[in-house]
Amino acid sequence: MACLAAGLVVPAGLAAEDHFTNPIAEGADPFVVLHEGRYIWCQSEGNRGVALWISDRLTSLGSRHIVWTPPKSGPFSREIWAPEHHFLDGRWHIYVAASDGRNENHLTYVLRSETSDPLSVYEIHGPMATGQGADGRSPNVWAIDMTVLEHRGKRYGIWSGWDAPGTDRQFLYIAPMASPVKLSGPRVLICDNDDHLWERTEERAESRGLHEGPQVLQHGGRTFLIYSCGASWLPTYKLGLLELVGDDPLLPSSWKKHPEPVFRSSEKTFGVGHGGFVQSPDGAEWWHVYHAKRDRRPGWRRSIFVQPFRFDDSGFPDFGRPVDPGSTLPLPSGSVKADPRLPLARGLRDGREVPGFSYYGHQQFLSLRRDGAHLGCVPDQPVNDYRCGEKLVLDGGDFTDFRAAVNVRFINGDRDAGLLFRVSDPAVGYDAQSGYFAGLVPKQNRIVLGRTDGSRWHEIARADVPMDPGRDHRLEVAVRGSQIAVMLDGERHLLAEDETHARGSVGLRVVDTHARFSDLEVTRLEASEPDSTNP
Repeated sequence: MACLAAGLVVPAGLAAEDHFTNPIAEGADPFVVLHEGRYIWCQSEGNRGVALWISDRLTSLGSRHIVWTPPKSGPFSREIWAPEHHFLDGRWHIYVAASDGRNENHLTYVLRSETSDPLSVYEIHGPMATGQGADGRSPNVWAIDMTVLEHRGKRYGIWSGWDAPGTDRQFLYIAPMASPVKLSGPRVLICDNDDHLWERTEERAESRGLHEGPQVLQHGGRTFLIYSCGASWLPTYKLGLLELVGDDPLLPSSWKKHPEPVFRSSEKTFGVGHGGFVQSPDGAEWWHVYHAKRDRRPGWRRSIFVQPFRFDDSGFPDFGRPVDPGSTLPLPSGSVKADPRLPLARGLRDGREVPGFSYYGHQQFLSLRRDGAHLGCVPDQPVNDYRCGEKLVLDGGDFTDFRAAVNVRFINGDRDAGLLFRVSDPAVGYDAQSGYFAGLVPKQNRIVLGRTDGSRWHEIARADVPMDPGRDHRLEVAVRGSQIAVMLDGERHLLAEDETHARGSVGLRVVDTHARFSDLEVTRLEASEPDSTNP
């Protein structure tokens, strides 16, 4: 399969443990760094906080840690947007936009860690002086998406800001930094935001220009500033590029704008923007991390993609085209491969993140509580939410003959909830995985068995069963060769034969339902062991 990512071609017959599938997660404005062998992602926590997700792989967000929650009211209590973290002077600094609930009051703040540990306590500083006048506060002006440029021993803050209070016109600005938590101003407008039609929101002469999401990319002695332009709420969102060609970043003449977009929508992946850049674990490859829209309607329902890119012979970045949803790519060079061993058990309790699992779904729809793992739980005030068959999948599972069992209780909703098994290529989406699913459907008092191929569902068998959705039910599958048995509370209800998927991992999945899972167990079926797949 050709992936269109800078000419990369996926080898035929690639082993399951050697590749991954896009999109890897729900979310927007992704920012990730590789630090001491771990990938650390920085994400807004439902516009009401900041979370760091820590992973040993670029292709999974890993475990979530909420590092800062704002006060219930005040100037930085709402609309927590596009945080990104930088390790400066031995401590972590998270640059984040926040307001009192009114967009016109957005300003940039800095969260600084107490120690070098990214999960230590953070103290808020700011707002940053991103406005008019020598002091940057005469008056202070709307600012989001701040990032940091380090150039020739000096630091600069670069952000997207309004040209004056209340205008809603977004430009890119730069100012020197006195410290990681303070700009020394005054701000400088880097460039116009409407030199080309493709920089305008609807790509028409009568529509306005818009610049945001600046990201620094440095390679081979060259410094590039990749920015998002067009309308983030429309499929026209894309990336443009500025190159620092002069000695002083504070001089607009030092920046040269590329005349064409460097990354734009394809037929299947659209609204691409807010790209970030990170290297593979061994430093041999560069990877592009960005978000794309889930549908073509106006709005901010988005998911996260990762794909490799390269630099051409002149040292200019070549991002290629966005990969299609469901496309398969080789893992980043030097990636750690998870290797779970059977038997294994996961209590899914005590409110901790699930070790060894990756989550595919809207980030606000997963909650780890003392009574188990809750999938499909919709918060009181969700942000840009969408249903997508939320699932947790065990990393690196490559099992053939085994049993898997879990307790399932329905909290809200009457659609499917149950076990994924012999599953591979998980991604964000209802049927975005290859493998089998055995689930309970309380709406119909039914147990179902089926398979998915990454985009479609095919039912294999079903049976009517008595169930009480409000209590725990023990759902179990046993697979040996092509035989599959499904049990509920110790009684076998389904026995089927299917040889589509011979091996893979295990996981948990819901469909438009909130269910709680606990006490997951997976054990190997030995050749001599009696099992429920026998008639």
